[in-house]
Amino acid sequence: MRRLVPLAVCCALLAVPSAPASNVGEGVSARWSTSVAPAKSWAQAEIRLVVAHGLMAKNVGAFRANDALTQGELAALVASLTKQTVKPPADASAPVTVAQLDARLVRALQLTDAAGTFLAGARDAGLSVPSRFGTETVARLLGLRTNHPAKDDDLELLPSDPVTRAETAYSVAKILRFRRWEPQYAEDAAATFALPQLGVWQKRVLDTAVRSVGYPYVWGGTHEEAEAPFGIKTRGGFDCSGFVWRVYKLQAYPGGAALNATIKGRTTYQMSGEVPQTKRIGFAKLAPGDVLFFGSGPRSKPSAVGHTGIYLGAGWMIHSSGQGVAVVPLSGWYRQTFAWGRRPLAEAGLVPSR
Repeated sequence: MRRLVPLAVCCALLAVPSAPASNVGEGVSARWSTSVAPAKSWAQAEIRLVVAHGLMAKNVGAFRANDALTQGELAALVASLTKQTVKPPADASAPVTVAQLDARLVRALQLTDAAGTFLAGARDAGLSVPSRFGTETVARLLGLRTNHPAKDDDLELLPSDPVTRAETAYSVAKILRFRRWEPQYAEDAAATFALPQLGVWQKRVLDTAVRSVGYPYVWGGTHEEAEAPFGIKTRGGFDCSGFVWRVYKLQAYPGGAALNATIKGRTTYQMSGEVPQTKRIGFAKLAPGDVLFFGSGPRSKPSAVGHTGIYLGAGWMIHSSGQGVAVVPLSGWYRQTFAWGRRPLAEAGLVPSR
C-alpha cells in the first residue's frame, strides 16, 4: 500500500473568524439583492485550500460549510485524496460522525496499524476503551481536530455528532499541509505505547478517563453531557482541570467515597497546591492514575501551574487540551514543563503511597 502523498506543503494553520453576510437594504432592486455574498466560515482559509485542490466543491461559494458531511461525499473525498477507487456507500445521504471521519482519514493515511496498536495496547493493559480509541488517538496526534475559541464552544462536536463540512475541510487542509514526517511520527509513537498491567483501582479510574477520548475541549466543561459553562451551551466536553474533576470528583465509584473527597479545588492551581511538597510525586516515580501538573518545571509554584492530566503509565497521559480529550506521550513540552504529580488513590487509602 502506498502512503497518501500530501498535495500541499505549508507550515502555518490559518483561521478566518466568522463574519455575518452582508445585508441588502430595503428598496434596493432585486437585480442587486441576488448578489449577496455568503457568510464566511470560521474555516474559510481551510475551505479555500481544499477547494483549490479540487476537493469537496467547485468553488468556495458553493461549499456549504455548515452542512453535515454525507457518506457519499466522504467516499468521494477519500477517493480523490488517495487516488484510489472507493466503494460507494450503501446510504450515500447518511451523515458522517466525527469519529467516522477521523477513522476514514486515518485509514487513508495508511495508519490503521498504528491505530490498532493503540487500541490493543490499552486493552492488553485491562482497560475498557471505546472502539474509536485507536483512530481518535492517531487523529489527534496528527492534529486533525481543532479547538474553537471559548466564545464559540457551541461549535464543538462530540465523537458521535454529525461532522460539518467546515470541520472536514479543517482536517483535510491539515493533511494537505503535512510536511511528510507526521504519519511517521504517529507510527513511531504507537510503537512505544505499552501500558503496564493495572491494579483494580487504577483500572477503575482510567476506565472512566479513556471512555471520553475524542470529546472536545470546552472552557469550564466538566461533563460529557450537555452543559452551559459561562452561559455558552455545549453538547459536552472538558477543560483540563474539568476532565480531572470529572474522573476523580464526579464519578461515583462503589466503595470510593474517600476518593471523591481527595480533590477539593476545581482549578489546576488549587488541585496542585492541595498536596504538600513532601507528598509530590516526581517524574521517575509516577504511577498509573496519578494526576499530573505542568508549569515551569519542578520548581513551579501552584500559582504557576497551568495544565493538568492523568498518567496512563509507560510515559503516556490522557488529558483535555487543544485536541480535546487525547492520549499523548510525556515528551517535548510536557516533559520540559512537568512540575509534579499527586496520587489521589493513595490519598484515599486505596493503594500504597509509594
